[in-house]
Amino acid sequence: MTSTFPVLPLRDIVVFPHMIVPLFVGRDKSVAALEAAMGADKEIFLVAQLDPAEDDPVREDLYNVGVTATVLQLLKLPDGTVRVLVEGKQRATLEVLEETGDYLTATIAAVEDREVEGPEVAALMRSVVSQFENYAKLNRKLPSELAAQLAEIEAASQLSDSVAGNIQVKVAEKQALLMEADPVKRLEMAFALMEGELGVLQVEKKIKSRVKRQMEKTQREYYLNEQLKAIQRELGNEGEEGEGDEIAELTQKIATLKLSKEARTKATAELKKLKTMAPMSAEATVVRNYLDVLLGLPWGKKSKIKKDIAAAEAILNEDHYALDKVKDRIVEYLAVQARTNKLKGPILCLVGPPGVGKTSLGKSIAKATGREFIRQSLGGVRDEAEIRGHRRTYIGSLPGKVVTNLKKAGASNPLFLLDEIDKLGQDFRGDPASALLEVLDPEQNGKFNDHYLEIDIDLSDVMFVCTANSLNLPQPLLDRMEIIRLEGYTEDEKVAIAERHLIAKQIEAHGLKPGEFTLTTEGLRALIQRYTREAGVRTLEREIAKLCRKALRRILEGKAQSVTVTPDNLADFAGVQKFRHGLSETEDQIGAVTGLAWTEVGGELLTIESVTVPGKGAAKVTGKLGDVMKESVQAAYSFVQARAPSFGIKPSLFHRKDIHIHLPEGAVPKDGPSAGIGLVTSIVSTLTGIPVRKEVAMTGEVTLRGRVLPIGGLKEKLLAALRGGITTVLIPKENEKDLAEIPQNIRDGLRIVPVSHVDEVLALALVHPPEAIDWTEADELAALPPAPIAPVGGELHH
Repeated sequence: MTSTFPVLPLRDIVVFPHMIVPLFVGRDKSVAALEAAMGADKEIFLVAQLDPAEDDPVREDLYNVGVTATVLQLLKLPDGTVRVLVEGKQRATLEVLEETGDYLTATIAAVEDREVEGPEVAALMRSVVSQFENYAKLNRKLPSELAAQLAEIEAASQLSDSVAGNIQVKVAEKQALLMEADPVKRLEMAFALMEGELGVLQVEKKIKSRVKRQMEKTQREYYLNEQLKAIQRELGNEGEEGEGDEIAELTQKIATLKLSKEARTKATAELKKLKTMAPMSAEATVVRNYLDVLLGLPWGKKSKIKKDIAAAEAILNEDHYALDKVKDRIVEYLAVQARTNKLKGPILCLVGPPGVGKTSLGKSIAKATGREFIRQSLGGVRDEAEIRGHRRTYIGSLPGKVVTNLKKAGASNPLFLLDEIDKLGQDFRGDPASALLEVLDPEQNGKFNDHYLEIDIDLSDVMFVCTANSLNLPQPLLDRMEIIRLEGYTEDEKVAIAERHLIAKQIEAHGLKPGEFTLTTEGLRALIQRYTREAGVRTLEREIAKLCRKALRRILEGKAQSVTVTPDNLADFAGVQKFRHGLSETEDQIGAVTGLAWTEVGGELLTIESVTVPGKGAAKVTGKLGDVMKESVQAAYSFVQARAPSFGIKPSLFHRKDIHIHLPEGAVPKDGPSAGIGLVTSIVSTLTGIPVRKEVAMTGEVTLRGRVLPIGGLKEKLLAALRGGITTVLIPKENEKDLAEIPQNIRDGLRIVPVSHVDEVLALALVHPPEAIDWTEADELAALPPAPIAPVGGELHH
């Protein structure tokens, strides 16, 4: 049976039969429909919209099934909307939708409720009521007595509609319940929907209770911390406010320290953050550590620089023997600072072999200038963050070594010794040598930015001193430093250093009493000559320690009251002699030349030997030579071939003989061009049979025209010659200017002869100069071996 009703489209609600619902109506057509219903029998048709946003719905915008309802109450509100209370009566299917005047009317067909009974239905109804009770307990919006009211309903159809109207699910799911005519299926659908909602509500409840517990715990901790602070304040300060309070302490530090403007702003901002954080949280620990580092830096604290030049010079002379160039540079620096009162920290780089006192010299400079001393070894440092610090985003981040050591020094103008700067590594973590460019540039380090602090630190008052064994450093880094070379010590200097410092130090270290151990000057000199061969004094100190140990054992065993070490009994204490002192060769020999080489550990004597063997004029070289030295051999050999007649060598000799050149100590790598004149002398001596003087050593690069080119490392080479008992050293003419920097005792102990051409070298190095011979092209042809005879027609023809 069909009937016509005014239509009230519903936006986001579905009304079920037996359900009383309040509605707020605002659309004109909906208000007109209500007024039409009130003017008639108060009956109206309620149907849900597919799209709640649609203001003027047509047939396609409405669901097919709705519910007839009775308007129980209608109230017009001042803003023009209408509040209406409706009660659902019966399901109905929308047949036709028409517009009648100002509102919509619908022709509908009522859907009759089916009544179902039986034990299965009763069991299902009981399960639904039980499930609804659980649902109502978790959903606070539902009244507690609702479950009891539902339990009294006996009809399956009415129960399913009442449950469907009270569960909070989507409009589409409620509409599906309304469209289902079978009460049993409706009950099953309602049960399934409640099951799903129960899962969601239980998770929500868990989350809420967990959050609540966490909040309660945080509040409890905060309350207890506040109590603890109050108790500590009472105990520690006897009524005075602020003392045990960390925040108050940090606030006071920020107020009293001479922070830069940028640092003060940063510190204040971080303190503000700390105040708002839970005291025991991880973030608070990070901020607290940051403030400790920032406020621990020596803001405005400076050591008083000593300006007494004479006193500084006396300290340097007391601590170190020789090293005049370095001492002069330090005294000059102090003189300028004494006059100007302001000087950007110079960057000194002490370069020299191990054991010459580079690191201990840094300590002496700090002592002489009155600065705090910081030493940072850079050996093996591969991570750029070691210099610049880690960013605070990382767990366990720390400031760089520069900031850390500045904090440790407690003054903003210490002496910062960067030890072993040539041992810096480089890998995927960055290039620390490049990171040092900013630190070691006097023009930039006034605003050094550490990644951890994120503010500019002034390093311009820091005096940086670097040490290195070699200048194997990036060029930009070298450009920022003033290079001061420490070449090594002469024998006399080593004797003086041992007598002033090393012997007394080892006697004290070994617990020897005064008078129990004596090392005579002659015994010390013999120890240096026969047991050490080094640029520095580290091995010498170890040998003296060895003598002290042996002496102490002899005294404790009761074999002697005191021990005096002389050259005669030195072997009893020091063991077998390690090196032979004196000439490297005991007699003048053919083809054996003494060259001079530079290494990172000082100068060395380099023996060059050559012999002739039957062959076809080839030059063979052995002794683990580098590419540069192999090329020097080729150049020397070509030069001798080109000038053979002037040296008294028949060129035909090169067709019959090979030359084998060997540099002993075959396991030691050797490279460099400075053995050029030595190679020429050895080859000429071998081919002419004239011996080389045993007391002569030489160094210099040779060209194909016989010119002698300059070399490096002159002082180290001259020291090696002096140690080896050489009396005459031939050096390139262009190195004559460098002799001004060579100590007087080295120049006095050697006859140093500058040479500019190979002819001068041969005149001085060979026992007697070679005599030139006349050699023509005819002689050349006559000396050539006969050409092979080609067979023609099976017979030999001449």
